[in-house]
Amino acid sequence: MVYMYLAVAIVAEVIATSALKASEGFTRITPSVLVVIGYAVAFYFLSLVLKTLPIGVAYAIWCGLGIVLVTIVGALVYGQKLDLPAVIGLSLIITGVVVMNVFSNTVSH
Repeated sequence: MVYMYLAVAIVAEVIATSALKASEGFTRITPSVLVVIGYAVAFYFLSLVLKTLPIGVAYAIWCGLGIVLVTIVGALVYGQKLDLPAVIGLSLIITGVVVMNVFSNTVSH
């Protein structure tokens, strides 16, 4: 259940961050409302996750996967280009999250 909450928190944060760009400095109402609701949902579900997972682990997963997903949204929705160093960096983030979850005793399964 904790990883489902974490997934909801990550998706909500990605939606909010993507809408933040579309809000154009909070001058567009619909994206601005999505930002506020998305971050509220993200932080609520992240707070539920923190009842079970250590804060460092939860935050690392939340941020790491959020960065990767926001970058993908940026490429697909906003046409932002990724060069090889960016792809390598994103791969390292994903690798770090996997290593932490598979090999670390800090993560309680």
